[in-house]
Amino acid sequence: MPTLSEAESKAVLAAHGVPILPERVVATADEAADAGTDMGFPVVAKLNGDAIAHKTERGLVRLGLADADALRAAAAAMLAMATPEDGAVGVLVAPMVSGNRELIAGLAHDEQFGMTVMLGVGGILAEAVADVTFRMVPIQRVDAAEMIDDLSTQKLFGPFRGEPAIDREAVIDVLVGLSAAAVADPSLVSADLNPLIVVDGRPVAVDALVERRVERSEGGV
Repeated sequence: MPTLSEAESKAVLAAHGVPILPERVVATADEAADAGTDMGFPVVAKLNGDAIAHKTERGLVRLGLADADALRAAAAAMLAMATPEDGAVGVLVAPMVSGNRELIAGLAHDEQFGMTVMLGVGGILAEAVADVTFRMVPIQRVDAAEMIDDLSTQKLFGPFRGEPAIDREAVIDVLVGLSAAAVADPSLVSADLNPLIVVDGRPVAVDALVERRVERSEGGV
């Protein structure tokens, strides 16, 4: 199944209300430095392309770049690490954000029930807690609210470590937006927002991966 680049994945989901940061994809290290200067430091830089997977494991994500020189050097290094198998690539530059809480959300196809929307606790607790809930597509706002209530770790949704409570309506917007994306594009196989970092109480998708089904032609080719 083909995947979209991170930037394209975010664009598909943002069209349905999923919140993303104001980011830019550029072709060169100098353009990356200009993008970071325009948006303000610190920033994150990632190699971006349809065929790129496992960015972190390959060293294709650089966090907390504090100035144009650091960003230029990081972008040049990542572009040099691209392989022919990666196809066309660019550098995605986005503001650096952080928060003490992370959620995960997405779309997943279930063999029995069809397309489902997922919400769970993300970050370092994800595997240990395994706190996840699902609903069949399409969902309404009331369904999304019930998904939040389904999660066991409700304390994470209240005020936490000096941060405000999570805006539940904003989380509902994400879940309803995912559902709407699946309804609008039946070729979607999956979507992964991991993590959704909670910034000032609101979830922001800092990474996204969308997978689409390849439609066969009538001749079966």
